[in-house]
Amino acid sequence: MANLPKRPVPVFPLPGVVMFPHAAMPLHIFELRYRTMVRDALSGERLIALATLKPGWQDDYQGSPAFHEIGCVATFESVEWLPNDCYDLRLRGMWRARFLRVAREFPYRACDVEVLPSSPYDEDDPLAGMERAALLETTRRLLPLGAEAWTQPPLTTTDASFETVVNNIAQSSRLSTEARLELLSIDSVFDRARRLHELLKTITATPPPPSGPALGQN
Repeated sequence: MANLPKRPVPVFPLPGVVMFPHAAMPLHIFELRYRTMVRDALSGERLIALATLKPGWQDDYQGSPAFHEIGCVATFESVEWLPNDCYDLRLRGMWRARFLRVAREFPYRACDVEVLPSSPYDEDDPLAGMERAALLETTRRLLPLGAEAWTQPPLTTTDASFETVVNNIAQSSRLSTEARLELLSIDSVFDRARRLHELLKTITATPPPPSGPALGQN
């Protein structure tokens, strides 16, 4: 396992965005405070935390709008510095985390975090194979729905770890923000997979509208 954070982690709160460990996310960074955050993170532990803004964030977006207490600490997979001093990033989720004390408010927030490990499991457990197969089959059935069901192409390969498959499908799904936050809060990968499977089945009946901005916006 990579080294856990040793200091407060810069927090990037976004509306409708929920990131999971082992999943990737592209982001375009253009606000001055978050460009500063990226530069600071790159010169430090190379970690930032993705947080989900609570409803009503529009009233205080330029200040300190509230965000949900559970999010994801991510590392930089690639960084492109653009001519206009903005950044295109590709992040890779590392750990689920609970946000604790706000250690810094300006120009961006940084929080102490409690890393939330998933319950241990055996990759060779037949139950993991069964849950993976069922989830992948449902995912493949939903692929023709395109953007009605997915924010980005979901992971459908079978060579990744069970948790990687579950988390990538969860992050890629066009489920509600509340549903994805519920999934992120579940410690057991088996329970997360089962709940995700249940939620994906509801998409076939009534695809929910997109929640929050398109990925890559801030």
